[in-house]
Amino acid sequence: MVQARKRLVVVGNGMVGHRFIETLVAHRSAGDFEITVLGEESRPAYDRVNLSKFFEGGDAGTLSLANPARYEEAGVRLVLGDPVTSVDRQAKRIRTRSGLVLDYDKLVLATGSSPFVPPLEGRSALGCFVYRTIDDLQAIGAAAASASANVGAVIGGGLLGLEAANALRNLGLETHVVEISARLMPVQVDDMGGAILRRRIEALGVAVHVGVSAKRILTDEVGRVAGVQFADGGELRASLVVFSAGIRPRDEIARACGLTLGVRGGIEVDDRCRTSDPDISAIGECASWDGRTYGLVAPGYKMADLAVAELTGADGGKPGKLGHFDMSTKLKLLGVDVASFGDAFGLEAGAHTLCLIDNLAGVYKQLVVSADKERLLGGILVGDASAYGQLVAMVQSKSALPTHVEALIAPLGEGQPAGFGVDALPGTATICSCNNVDKATICQAIADGTHAVGGLKACTNAGTSCGSCVPLLGDILKYELKKAGVAVNQSLCEHFPCTRQDLYQLVRLHQLKTFDALIARHGQGRGCEVCKPAVASILASAWNEPILSKRHLPLQDTNDRFLANIQRDGTYSVIPRVAAGEITPDQLIVIGQIARRYGLYTKITGAQRIDLLGARVEQLPEIWHALVDAGFESGHAYGKALRTVKSCVGDTWCRYGVQDSVGLAVRLENRYKGLRSPHKLKSAVSGCARECAEAQGKDFGVIATEKGWNLYLGGNGGMKPQHAQLFATDLDEETLVRYVDRFLMFYIRTADRLQRTASWLNGLAGGLGYLREVIVDDKLGIAAELDAEMAHLVGSYRCEWKDALEDPEKLVRFRTFVNSHASDPSVTFVSERGQPRPAHSHEKRELLDRLVGDQPGRAGNRDAA
Repeated sequence: MVQARKRLVVVGNGMVGHRFIETLVAHRSAGDFEITVLGEESRPAYDRVNLSKFFEGGDAGTLSLANPARYEEAGVRLVLGDPVTSVDRQAKRIRTRSGLVLDYDKLVLATGSSPFVPPLEGRSALGCFVYRTIDDLQAIGAAAASASANVGAVIGGGLLGLEAANALRNLGLETHVVEISARLMPVQVDDMGGAILRRRIEALGVAVHVGVSAKRILTDEVGRVAGVQFADGGELRASLVVFSAGIRPRDEIARACGLTLGVRGGIEVDDRCRTSDPDISAIGECASWDGRTYGLVAPGYKMADLAVAELTGADGGKPGKLGHFDMSTKLKLLGVDVASFGDAFGLEAGAHTLCLIDNLAGVYKQLVVSADKERLLGGILVGDASAYGQLVAMVQSKSALPTHVEALIAPLGEGQPAGFGVDALPGTATICSCNNVDKATICQAIADGTHAVGGLKACTNAGTSCGSCVPLLGDILKYELKKAGVAVNQSLCEHFPCTRQDLYQLVRLHQLKTFDALIARHGQGRGCEVCKPAVASILASAWNEPILSKRHLPLQDTNDRFLANIQRDGTYSVIPRVAAGEITPDQLIVIGQIARRYGLYTKITGAQRIDLLGARVEQLPEIWHALVDAGFESGHAYGKALRTVKSCVGDTWCRYGVQDSVGLAVRLENRYKGLRSPHKLKSAVSGCARECAEAQGKDFGVIATEKGWNLYLGGNGGMKPQHAQLFATDLDEETLVRYVDRFLMFYIRTADRLQRTASWLNGLAGGLGYLREVIVDDKLGIAAELDAEMAHLVGSYRCEWKDALEDPEKLVRFRTFVNSHASDPSVTFVSERGQPRPAHSHEKRELLDRLVGDQPGRAGNRDAA
């Protein structure tokens, strides 16, 4: 007789509910259950930890965790957008809002939490939001895009509050944070850490109001948000308000059906996640254990795993139990690293504290040491959390402290202190708290043949949630491979048994000026798609010879070969240089005439330039000629070179400006235009601390002060945005330019292939302090060389478009077909929003095939197109 399957209902399809399903269906006993999942939201589980990435170019799809098709394949019924309204424990029956009725044998509540909205008058006004779901973020984005929205206020200065503030700032709103406590992030950092954090965030243009309490949301005559009134009578004008003042467990279902609740709310559970009803479990933020609820993902995942074990008997004989969780956290809030771990406030009796305060760099570090000075108990890191992974592992594994404890936050001399590093961590040290992966598991995976960080993530699950442990994962991998005698190959490629840095030095040392000379002397073979562009960049950085000359042309990639960016439809974009965004009316007219003449799509870029898209390859020289005649030069949008120096209008026009930001930006852009480097370079100059040019998000950025200029280095946008670090303050213009010269040349000398300045600076031994010693103090004795090399590059600059136009041999290459002057017949456009847009690629491909086919002598040069 076949035993009937147990009916299991899971209420909630958030991160923890999804983890429960994943763990359960992977177990051999999964077939014993008929599983139904009820989700309140209209979309399946997504990564709420990285919710803010929605405003960084992501979408709901990139955040998704659960695939309905995979649920169906695993035999799991998924019902979305239908919240549970009641639970009848006597009948073991559930009802949903739509009227769906489900009977259960076992019930798991994973209802999560809801945002806490303070009981303020006017809190329901139009323009008030919470920051919790993708739907919330979409509503905030839509409101911010309205013409009336210009100022946003966030009520709450904790973790989520600062994330919400960053979102409003990225949406272009003047942003204010209102926190009732005397400091930001009061749960994670102390007064000094809060002060440093506040200073860093205010430098980004976000206004911070601490120690004030919101009393009322002000509204206009139609009921829309007009501002916030404080308890002390003060007011803040705002058009949008986001509440991010904490969370509360979603325990209303449990309350209604009579389950026991925790003293501070939440569904009370035992150490196996069982509620007061033996057939009902609760996991995640809705569960209360020992009078406490947890808002982090790691405790929720642990609860999910225990609930599966309880249902299936998976840990037979040795059941795991809940315990107090490590609440360590590491985040990057508005580009500022903030971390808190262990006993961060030194609450243990007799604990000692050790602090490092660097107001210049905006860095604060505090370590808490046990009374006997033998163990690390916890700490706070603001501005620099690079050591977070190893410090947390030391706390969790109760490792012995090194002799020089201060070296944990302020390294002494060269190398690491004894007793510090991945080698000092025991195998039981937890490396990934989210997924409970210890060092021994990672080391075993390496011993079994996994020799890449991506592979370690795939086979151990470490680093796949919040990602804060990934750097430590890489450190363990490098150490274990070295210990095992496995060489970590850092060669550029199979043709050059050395790094890019070594090749640059060899090129300079031996005065090598061609790829053939370099590979004959220091390499082997003919080269490849990795080393050829890298060497092309090195030669251009060293000697600044025309990249389309015969000896350099074969090294270039498609963009450099045609001095334009190839687009997805095979056409090219043309971006002339517009230094600092300053452009004359006549030049604007010329750009418009060119776009109209050639039927190009035009767009203002994010870097204050005008992009002309849709040019065919044979049209490029004609377009360049018209632009050069109008006084334009190549904008190098196609190369690993300086793209632009963005600028606000500075003291010329702005009432807040304190320096001529446009004038300095023009000088910097004209100085470094054409400079080839390991990766693209971007810069900006802001005329005051309001930072309208967003200088701190650039590879090198400058912000005006009353006394001069502050220089920031190592900021990047892209896949992993990072704010630049403050390098020097109140500089005069000549000193500023000298420091930037040396910074760029030192980066060009020492960076890896395709390495942005942010990751280069992060990996630089000694970090920003060492960089100051090299650039300012000339610790290496190379300052004169760096100055001379930059002077050579500046003095030998030539516009690459003009150079190509003056050389008939180079112009021959700008045609679609090698044996015909005909245009590319595959390029067709349609009209959209009043401008030409490319037709679908498959239509163009079919058209080209029909026109060209396989006829002899008609083969198209697709590489050129």
